[in-house]
Formats: sequence, structure tokens, C-alpha cells
Amino acid sequence: MTARAGGTKKPDTARQLAIAAARMAHESHCEEVLVLDVRRQSPVTDFYVIATGTSDRQIRSVADEIADYGRQHGYPPWHMAGETSAQWLVLDFVDVVVHLFDDEHRHYYDLELLWGDATRVSWRRRTKKTAVPPEE
Repeated sequence: MTARAGGTKKPDTARQLAIAAARMAHESHCEEVLVLDVRRQSPVTDFYVIATGTSDRQIRSVADEIADYGRQHGYPPWHMAGETSAQWLVLDFVDVVVHLFDDEHRHYYDLELLWGDATRVSWRRRTKKTAVPPEE
């Protein structure tokens, strides 16, 4: 858990927020959604959520949805940046930082490379696989 004021009391809560944010971004049709566990690499935060939006409107909408979710669950954003252009919008929940990019800025800043040693967190819901009958 980070040392900044406003963080969670339980590491699992930060992980749950990161996973929920990733799912909301995915369900809103953001692309290349990922969650990075940076607790071993960063003294600033515990998790990064990174996603690519397809338009300014979508990026703003996803940011609003994630911020509302955080507020409803007792985890309001500590700071938001980038609302004027929506090319790179950041929601800082202290223990979780959500980056919503347009495609150009996502590739330019390449946070995946910067945090390449971070563990990727599985955020997708598990579904039962249907059994495939053997071929005859």
C-alpha cells in the first residue's frame, strides 16, 4: 500500500478497484485494457490501469463512470488530469492510477514498456468453456 494520504486500508481493495476499472473500460469498448501491479516497482501507487479509447467522448464517459464507481465504493478520486483534451486522461485514486489514452498518445508514452517488469493482473471474468466433442 502506498504512503500517500487518501489510500485504502487494505491492498485487496485497491486490486478490486483496479479490476473494476479495467472491466468498466472493456465493457465501454476501450481497447488494449490492462492492469499492472507495480507495488514492487513504484513508491507512488500500487496498480496502474491502462486503456485506449476510440474517441474523446468515450474516454470522458469511461473516466466519469470509473470516478463514480470509486465514489460509490468509498474510494473517490484524489486527483483527475487531462479533462480538457481527453487525449490522455488520468484518474488518481492514490493506490490505483487509471490512464485512459487515445491511440496516438498510448503508443507515444508506452507505459507498458516503462513498467515492463510489473506483473500483469488478470481482470477478465472467467467463463466456463464448453466441452468440444472429440473428432471421429
